[in-house]
Amino acid sequence: MAAGTVSADQVIQAFRRRHRLRLYEALPWLVAIAGFFVFPSYQALGAQILATVVFALSLDLAMGYAGIVTLGHSAFFGVGAYTAGILGANGWTEPITGLIAAGVVAAIVGLISGAVVLRTRGLSLLMLTLVVATMLQEAANKANSVTGGSDGLQGMEVAPVLGLFKFDLYYHTAYFYSLVVLFLLWYLARRIVHSPFGHTLQGIRENEARMNAIGSPVYLRRLTVYSIAAGFAGVSGALVAQMTKSVALNVLSFDTSGEIIIMLMLGGVGRLYGAFLGVPIFMIAKDRFSEVEPVYWYFWIGLLLVLIVVFVPGGALGLIERLRRRKS
Repeated sequence: MAAGTVSADQVIQAFRRRHRLRLYEALPWLVAIAGFFVFPSYQALGAQILATVVFALSLDLAMGYAGIVTLGHSAFFGVGAYTAGILGANGWTEPITGLIAAGVVAAIVGLISGAVVLRTRGLSLLMLTLVVATMLQEAANKANSVTGGSDGLQGMEVAPVLGLFKFDLYYHTAYFYSLVVLFLLWYLARRIVHSPFGHTLQGIRENEARMNAIGSPVYLRRLTVYSIAAGFAGVSGALVAQMTKSVALNVLSFDTSGEIIIMLMLGGVGRLYGAFLGVPIFMIAKDRFSEVEPVYWYFWIGLLLVLIVVFVPGGALGLIERLRRRKS
């Protein structure tokens, strides 16, 4: 080999070194495990936070890495919730297979809807994603005999996880169940983001015209990640449904889509770990503000968002990165 040339093996090894797991990546998991023991009376909130992080992570894959801005991501969250709920209400009570089924159904819905909506851009894309979620919400409302309509799904049952760990009133099982599912999906998302496919998505986000010019299958790449993100969101919806043993129409609402966007913006979009900061910030703030101001608590959430967008445009992670650069 000529001096100065780089072999394919060297490139692969350099790529692997660059994206191997770092020590600081253990921090969210250590905090989550510590939270179980330090805040035993908040395990219900903690389990909800962990399940919602999965939802925010799914949105980050589509919006943060592929640049697919959507107002209807609740469509897939709701589809997953209803899939798990309907299965649980009709005798399929095993939670893990129910979770898998919810993810698969949501991914299929993402594939079918994405095949249409991803042919558009800008405002048309935003409106179509919102329309998909609204149509699904109305369909769930009309299918009263299956979904329970506006009264919500009734009679859902969930068997113990692995036949051993029963869902209890204190959310002990739900907490660790959600934590394990989050870890598995986070690891999968990390592999996707740091793969050649993930780097292609970031190229599409930055300059779609250039990626088209070099022959990259932009539409297929966007559709693929949109379907994967939909599957992740479906798993998140199923987690919440299995924890609470209930599903209501609001899982498909615009409010659900809007809140998850806010959470991701608070943490930092397109950074993989933004969901881990944004979701706890939002949900803990919501819990605190709703106690202080039961009627006007959303005002303070809005004010918090405005302050972060104006003064910390990269979210909490953007602020951390900025402080780290100043120190170095």
